[in-house]
Amino acid sequence: MPLLRLITRRLLQLIGVLAGISLVTFLLVHMAPGDPARLLAGERASAETIAAIRSQYGLDLPLWRQFLTYLANLTSGDIGLSLRFQRPVSQLIEQFMWPTLFLTGYVLCFAIPPTVVLAIVGARRPGGMADQIIRLVGIAGLTIPVFWLGIMMSRVFGVSLGWFPVSGYGTGFTGHLHHLFLPALSTAIWLVPVLTQSLRAALIEKTTADFVTAARALGATERQIFWETMLPNAVLPTLNLLGVMVGFMIGGAVIVETVYAVPGLGTLMVNALLGRDYYVVQGLTLIFAVSTVLITLMVDLLSAFIDPRVRL
Repeated sequence: MPLLRLITRRLLQLIGVLAGISLVTFLLVHMAPGDPARLLAGERASAETIAAIRSQYGLDLPLWRQFLTYLANLTSGDIGLSLRFQRPVSQLIEQFMWPTLFLTGYVLCFAIPPTVVLAIVGARRPGGMADQIIRLVGIAGLTIPVFWLGIMMSRVFGVSLGWFPVSGYGTGFTGHLHHLFLPALSTAIWLVPVLTQSLRAALIEKTTADFVTAARALGATERQIFWETMLPNAVLPTLNLLGVMVGFMIGGAVIVETVYAVPGLGTLMVNALLGRDYYVVQGLTLIFAVSTVLITLMVDLLSAFIDPRVRL
């Protein structure tokens, strides 16, 4: 029952988030300068042609009627029709989402193992030489902009050395791994310091916890205390942070995908913004919001299995 209550609460929050995101995105997109009908028709199109395009897509209707029409279509599962590609937005999202998801999983494979190792090494002897080096490298990793790091790595390892492609997604699993190596690595270099500092701080905090003292009094070894008591309790805050960062990576894939020309959701968002493709922008924003809420729900459920107190 507690898990069911948690899922119900999150799903109700999802409805509110989607409603708010839909309204805000709709207003921001329509307030931006530019006319999508003119962009679609071309610079030399006549006023009659532009008026016909606006009437065809309902752009000549009052703003409140456009929003109600958009909500009605949304409730029936119709995100809209792309003005530029002349295809349903759902099909475009399905086509472009796989590179983004693959890149996100690739980043996690790069980021999680070094995070655990560095956090454990740093927490073993807080303030020691190894801990100081880890913190210094972590600060350096946080201060380097992802887009600058991506450009530099692309230029050095892609253009100069020719080890990795600097654009595209590749074909097949090995092709995806090869093409997305630099984007995943540059993102992981930024992500690892954030997760390491969180897990390190939690491990240091748990060393003086009452349950650790009780475990020592019962005769448990330090190895048992660390792996069976400290680490499961310390990983919860970092797990929640990881969920937030994964949602951020999916929604913020614009930077990395633009630098490396990866045909993912971030690239689709940039093209839709430049082309004033209303329905694509709105659909992508909803997808980003839904993915963030669902990832948070998954993290909450995983935390509930690790720590029963979360279910309350």
